[in-house]
Amino acid sequence: MTTTEESVSLWQPDVLGHGYECMDLPLKADEEGPVKATLIRHAPPAAHPSPQGVLDFLASFTKRTRRPAPADPGGAPRVVLYLHGWADYFLQTELAEYLTASGFHFYALDLRKFGRSLLPGQTPGYTSDLGVYDEDLAAAIREIEQDIALRTRNATPPTIHMLAHSLGGLIAALWADRHPGRLGTLILNSPWLELQGSSLVRSIAMHLVEPFARTDPKRPFKFPEMPAYWESVSNEGHGEWILDPVWRPRASFPIRAGWTKAVLAGHAAVERKLTIDAPVLVLLSGRTRIQAEWAADLMRADAVIDVEETARRALGLARRTAVFRYPGALHDVFLSRRTVRQQAYRDVAVWLAAYPY
Repeated sequence: MTTTEESVSLWQPDVLGHGYECMDLPLKADEEGPVKATLIRHAPPAAHPSPQGVLDFLASFTKRTRRPAPADPGGAPRVVLYLHGWADYFLQTELAEYLTASGFHFYALDLRKFGRSLLPGQTPGYTSDLGVYDEDLAAAIREIEQDIALRTRNATPPTIHMLAHSLGGLIAALWADRHPGRLGTLILNSPWLELQGSSLVRSIAMHLVEPFARTDPKRPFKFPEMPAYWESVSNEGHGEWILDPVWRPRASFPIRAGWTKAVLAGHAAVERKLTIDAPVLVLLSGRTRIQAEWAADLMRADAVIDVEETARRALGLARRTAVFRYPGALHDVFLSRRTVRQQAYRDVAVWLAAYPY
């Protein structure tokens, strides 16, 4: 098989079914062994060129420089790249299909040790440094640029609009701050920008976690289970979504010392304020209600983050930041009841239309 044929064949059918494909992105091995991320694309059949056309164009594309200066910025293809949250993976097909119908190419990334990327023997979701995901994002963006060139016959680098949820929102905000000029916009769906409570609680937590993070970083902490949010989302509870029991377990993943220190360090960086150069849109529920046991009221509130503190932190992310509130939304606004999530879809599409390049 030729190199071009191998590149085309890397896309495989995804667990989400018709119109979804995925690709493994090999990454540098770590102390637990091989590591990968997984890129998912929503690619309805009509979006595919003929196989021979793909091979011919790939051969010509690989001879070009990676990011040629576009002759017409208005001609750049528009891409949405989705990042999931903690103990999570990409499953929001309705969102993908809405944005595809709105004129965007939709991709999602399951980060290393999450979802489709979780390999046997790995510690689920674990890292001691949120900066490690730079490698995942770099690999994803390289593949997206090549794939878009193949699908559109347009060598102009695409405009990337990143859409990230919860922990993914923290990762994306820190990444965008370190990589100016890479994004058209950044959309954060209930981003985890501060520890529940306050910066004082975070400072105390960091003091307590530090010794364990230094001597036994994978030590799991014993916390009470908090399955109420899972109950609000899963069709096995009170929600409407099918959740993979390994990729998104009822009791979440164990919270470990080294990971906790990395997250708290990210929160501290946000508190010091970031200088993201892309416009930022933050989507939040109207209120917070955090408790262990499920109650009907949890179907209309964020059961994970403090939305008021998050709204305050959001204003320190960038010069151009907007905060949209959704009364009755869950922690993942796009998994809320239909009327709420459809409003959010429309708002995101309108927001993106204002920043075409």
